[in-house]
Amino acid sequence: MRMGYGLNVEQTQRLIMTPELRQAITVLQLSALELSMYIEQQLEENPLLELREDEVERGEEAEAEENSAENEEVERKEYDLDWEEYFQDSSDLGVVRREKVQAQEEYSYENFLSQSMTLSEHLLFQLNLTPYKGKNRLIGEYIIGNLDENGYLQVSLEEISLRLGVSESKVAMMLNVVQNFDPPGVGARDLVECLLIQVKHLGIKDSVLEKLIRNHLVDLSKGKLNRIAHELDITVQAAQRAADVLKTLDPKPGRNFSNMNNNRYITPDIVLEKVEGEYVILVNDVAIPRITINATYRSVLSKDKNYDPGTRRFVESRLNAAAWLIRSIEQRRLTLYKVANCLVELQRDFLDHGVKYLKPLNLKKVAGLVGLHESTVSRATSNKYIQTPQGVFEMKYFFSTGLNNSAGTMTSAESIKKTLQEIVAREDARTPLNDQQISDMFRLGGITISRRTVAKYRDELGIAAIRKRKRY
Repeated sequence: MRMGYGLNVEQTQRLIMTPELRQAITVLQLSALELSMYIEQQLEENPLLELREDEVERGEEAEAEENSAENEEVERKEYDLDWEEYFQDSSDLGVVRREKVQAQEEYSYENFLSQSMTLSEHLLFQLNLTPYKGKNRLIGEYIIGNLDENGYLQVSLEEISLRLGVSESKVAMMLNVVQNFDPPGVGARDLVECLLIQVKHLGIKDSVLEKLIRNHLVDLSKGKLNRIAHELDITVQAAQRAADVLKTLDPKPGRNFSNMNNNRYITPDIVLEKVEGEYVILVNDVAIPRITINATYRSVLSKDKNYDPGTRRFVESRLNAAAWLIRSIEQRRLTLYKVANCLVELQRDFLDHGVKYLKPLNLKKVAGLVGLHESTVSRATSNKYIQTPQGVFEMKYFFSTGLNNSAGTMTSAESIKKTLQEIVAREDARTPLNDQQISDMFRLGGITISRRTVAKYRDELGIAAIRKRKRY
C-alpha cells in the first residue's frame, strides 16, 4: 500500500451558525413575556440600546439625519459599518411605535392588587380568636407551621412534644382545636383522618360511609362496588350512595389557599378578532419594550474624531448587535403574522364552529404555504398562544394528527376526542358503553378507530372505565 501526501480541492456547502443567526432563532422561539425579559437583558448588556420613552416627531428626526448625511461622508474600507443602514432607514424596520400615554393623576381600584390569605395566615387568624394563651398558643402555632400545602400535618405528636417540652396530651388537645378550624379536614395526618373530620364537620352520621372511608378506599378507587357491598353486607346501591357522598369531600383541603397567589396568566402572542365576518390578526407586542439605538455614539465613528481603533471597533460591534436585535424582533413579528394567517385560512371551520371541526394539520403543510422551513414554523409556534373566538389555545394545538374516514379525508384527534366526550355523556349510566362498543359507533360514523385507541383517548380525557361509570 502506497502512502503519501496530496493536495485536493473540493467544494462543499455548510450552514455556519453566526451569532446573528443564533440570536434571530432565539428571538423567534421566545414568547411575548420571555421576549420582554430578553430585551431587558440586552438593554443591560448593550450600552447603545435604549428605551424609547416618548414619541419623537419622525419628520424632524428624518430631516436631521438627512442633513447630517449630506455634511458627513463615511468610508467603508476599514470597518464593516452595517449600522449605517439602520440610521438611514427612518422606518425603524417596521416596528410600530407606541402611542404616547398621558399621565393620569387620578387612581382607581384597578391600579391596586389584592393579596389573598395563605393557609397559615387563615389558620393563625382563627387561632387568635380562641381563648388559648401561653404554651397552648405556642403549640397551636407550631402545628400550623408544620402543615403542608394540602393541609396535612407533617410531624408526629411525639416530635412536637419533645421539641416544645410539653406533654403529648396538650399537643393532642391543640391538634383537635386546629382540626375544627376552617377549611374542614385541615390538620389531618392521613387521608382517612381528613375525610372523617369532614364527615364529622358536616354532621353526617352514616356507619356505611365511615366503614367505607376506614377500610375500602382502595377498592373504591378501582370501582369494586360489588366487593365492597359483599364485605359490608349491604346492597350495591347503598354502597354507591355512600361513594357518591364520599366524592363530595375534599382530599386536599388546603390547596385552595396554597395556590390562590400562584395563578399563571397567559399573555396571547396572537389576538384573533372577527370583524364583519372576517378574521383580523393582531400580533400582541404591546408589552414588548420599544427599543432604539442611541445616536450619540455615532460621533465615535466619525472620521474626524481621534478615537483609538479599539474603541471604534467596540462601538461598531455594539451598534451591529443592536441593529441585528431590532431586525430579529421585526422578523419574529412578520413570521408570527404569516403563520397565524395560514392557520386562520386552514382552520376556518374550527374558528367558526368549534373543536369538532378541527382539521388534521402538520408543520410541513404550513411551511410549504408560507415559504418557510419546518423548523422555523416549529420555533414560531412553540410556547406561544393565540386568542380566538373559541378561546385561548396554544399554537401547537392546531397541529394535530388524524385518522382516515369513509369520505377519504382525515379527522383530527381533537375532533374525535370531542365526539368521544359526547358519546359518553349520552350513554345510559346503568349500561355504559365499553371501549369496543364506542369503537363500533365511530366505525358506523365513517371513522375507523381501534378499541385500544379509544381507551387511550378516554384516559387522556380523564373518563373513567366502564366499571367506575356504571350506576346501580
